[in-house]
Amino acid sequence: MSFAKNLRCRECGRLYPLDPIYVCEFCFGPLEVMYDYEGLRRHLTRERIEQGPLTIWRYADLLPAQGEPVDIGAGFTPLLEARNLGRALGLRRLYLKNDCVNPTWSFKDRVVSVAATKSREFGFDTLACASTGNLANSVAAHAARAGLRALVFVPADLEVGKMLGSAVYGPVLVAVRGSYDDVNRLCSELAEKYRWAFVNINVRPYYAEGSKTLGYEVCEQLGWRVPDHCIVPAASGSLFTKIYKGIKELAWLGLVEWRQPRMSVAQALGCSPIIEAWERNSFDIRPQRPRTIAKSLAIGNPADGYYALKVLAETGGYGVAVSDEEVVEGMKLLAETEGIFAETAGGVVVAALRRLVQQGRIDPDETVVAFITGAGLKTAEAVQDALNEPVLVEPSIASFEEAMAQRSGALPTARG
Repeated sequence: MSFAKNLRCRECGRLYPLDPIYVCEFCFGPLEVMYDYEGLRRHLTRERIEQGPLTIWRYADLLPAQGEPVDIGAGFTPLLEARNLGRALGLRRLYLKNDCVNPTWSFKDRVVSVAATKSREFGFDTLACASTGNLANSVAAHAARAGLRALVFVPADLEVGKMLGSAVYGPVLVAVRGSYDDVNRLCSELAEKYRWAFVNINVRPYYAEGSKTLGYEVCEQLGWRVPDHCIVPAASGSLFTKIYKGIKELAWLGLVEWRQPRMSVAQALGCSPIIEAWERNSFDIRPQRPRTIAKSLAIGNPADGYYALKVLAETGGYGVAVSDEEVVEGMKLLAETEGIFAETAGGVVVAALRRLVQQGRIDPDETVVAFITGAGLKTAEAVQDALNEPVLVEPSIASFEEAMAQRSGALPTARG
């Protein structure tokens, strides 16, 4: 069952029914879902959660949708103790939340599962989105599962892997000449004209709640404990704020002991409006034109940027913007130490983590969680030129040994 009771404006506090609306009619502030927390406190226990399915729907009581979930298996992804990467960085308690292994290989499966379920509950027959790639993949997949029509809108210069990752599910794939912000503007206009469920526009209040499950899972997987420090990539800023909301909700409900986590946000230098504002000690976001290989984070005018800055201030977190060169280095370091091939957003997080350690902003004994939100085959172009070429040999030992000898240290000692 769902304990969602209404929508509330995040600015003026006005209440609205649980309808497919996303903006306050009075002040134009964004709406978010509110819950009956007293009822949840009486109803929800750790044991009830632990008996649930190994997907985000183990937290169904904390999500705003009812009825049969549109579930392709999102969530309850591994929380891995990163001993090798931790040693390389000088951290003793580093964990990686690996959302690369979701069904369409990114955290977006969490938010879309909730949005698709709610959209079907509202009676929509078409699921749509504005996307930098990962969201389009997930919307197309969930629409197929739900038997809904899908329209997904993406920038025309999107990575090939993400184009294919949407097209395979058979949606109407619309490539827009322009940036993500141009795509989003078009979709906002279309949402006013057509009765479609745009998951990140008119269904956004429900969609965004799916990101809370990352916060729930990390605490549960740490033995119902709150981490000391979270490093989260940011595009719109919604993921960052919702992970924090999820952790706070568990504390409000008495499911974890409250300890203030430090929430730090990572962006690519070529599109870092949240970090730029944080460095100015300002809550005023100045939109940017994206110029980065980290296209999944390339939102120049982030819808939740202001609220991300508020979380940074509340938790004493840090903002880090890293260059494209550091992004590639971060992708390689993660793969070479922990066997995880992440997309560019993962490289952003690892590079930001390394920077924070170098600056002395993370204690070596803190419990640190880095959120890896998407898989690397989607953005293979970003890293392919930085990798070693294959060793080309003839099918003979002599050819093999000759080629290997040219690589220092590559040839092991032969058995005697």
